[in-house]
Amino acid sequence: MSVVRRRPAVRVLGTGLLLALPLALTACSSDESSGDAVKVTAKDKSCDVAKKDWSAGKNSIKVTNKGSQVTELYVYAQGDRIVTERENIGPGTSATLNFEIKAGKYEVACKPGMKGDGIRQTVTVAGTPAEKPVDPRLAQAVAHYRAFTTETVDRMLPIATEFVNAVKAGDVAKAKDLYPKSRLGWETIEPVAESFGDLDPQMDAREADLEPGQEWSGWHRIEKTLWTTGQITDADKGYADRLLADLKTLQSKVGTAEITPTSIANGAKELLDEVATGKVTGEEEAFSHTDLWDFVGNVDGAKKAFDLLKPYVAEKDAALAGTLDGEFAKIQGLLNKYKQGEGYVSYDTVDDAKRKELSDAVNALGEPLSKLAGVVA
Repeated sequence: MSVVRRRPAVRVLGTGLLLALPLALTACSSDESSGDAVKVTAKDKSCDVAKKDWSAGKNSIKVTNKGSQVTELYVYAQGDRIVTERENIGPGTSATLNFEIKAGKYEVACKPGMKGDGIRQTVTVAGTPAEKPVDPRLAQAVAHYRAFTTETVDRMLPIATEFVNAVKAGDVAKAKDLYPKSRLGWETIEPVAESFGDLDPQMDAREADLEPGQEWSGWHRIEKTLWTTGQITDADKGYADRLLADLKTLQSKVGTAEITPTSIANGAKELLDEVATGKVTGEEEAFSHTDLWDFVGNVDGAKKAFDLLKPYVAEKDAALAGTLDGEFAKIQGLLNKYKQGEGYVSYDTVDDAKRKELSDAVNALGEPLSKLAGVVA
């Protein structure tokens, strides 16, 4: 099964304003430190990788989109496990990915239009990286982030179990109440959750993302029933059981995820890309309009990643750390305006002007956040 990714979300509002312009469209390069990077040229029908023999350890890729569509770049390990990724690379723009990788066979995939399996090239990674002392602040960040992801999944399970039980009992009102709560943890650690191959499309695929012949299951499949017909079927109960089983699989695997300082930093940027391509536009929760819950989960996850890396980043690039502190405070302040009780207002009540305000805040945060991996690498 292909790993489903979000499609670009660019639409014109009734006011004439452009909403959620993919972040990479606003700059020629989203990262720095690309001098020794492997060059990748992405076009509409090709993905050219200049160097296919890599050395294990720290690496970087500079991808240039010479096609006519927004594209994505992925490095996949066996089983389509994501090593690193970058979404929203606009036509005529470039982005640099900094990451760490072990010896083995991998695939580099360009995804014109941000969908499908992508155009793939095989690369070989060899050697053993030279042992270098790890800054204790970065080592601590990795340890704490690993604990954070494990604890987040552990906290998700009881809520998800309640949600599944409500679906199986046919209690639509309770299932609706628990639906966004059951997803919040997933949205907070989504880059790690996505690293386990098919779990992401099985659990989080949207109807609009499906490839021909792909089975649809997971949260959004159940969401559609709850907010359209409200008639829970035996099939929906089966999807609920499968969702819970997949979450338990995630719980068993999350502690084995490859986590490095650069993957933490890249994950923070990926979470902001998720906001730009689905949450701000209202396309993520097309039936329930609970997008603000997801938005908050993504932002909180990115902030956690930055906070753990901040002791190191503040010394290496104090200006960047200060900028990120300020931009995170701004976007969290905006989100607080939409709190309602223990949750958030329905996103279909947020008008175009306010969505534009949120989109601008995402863009303002996304640009400096894209530099984080370069600092810790």
